[in-house]
Amino acid sequence: MDISKLKFDEKGLIPVIAQDYKDGTVLMLAYMNKESLQKTLETKEMVYWSRSRKVLWHKGDTSGHIQKVKEMYYDCDADAILAKIEQVGDIACHTGQRSCFFNKLA
Repeated sequence: MDISKLKFDEKGLIPVIAQDYKDGTVLMLAYMNKESLQKTLETKEMVYWSRSRKVLWHKGDTSGHIQKVKEMYYDCDADAILAKIEQVGDIACHTGQRSCFFNKLA
């Protein structure tokens, strides 16, 4: 992945969708900055930028539910990333749910 092609927003962030590489379930939406993306590419484990804490966030550091990178893509506008991952522990959400998308709207 050539990160120089990516379009980060005015805060230096880009949205990232984490998707289960086996069954396609969308697990979560988070954000990365250039440093977290570089660490993700180096370690092959998802590292995000915490917008609330303003720090790098290695997914699973406290819970053990790490996300191992299988493949990463960027969209046609180069302003969003899709990460196909292996979710260790099968829990991606801080609420204990498998996916952050469990609240039905309609």
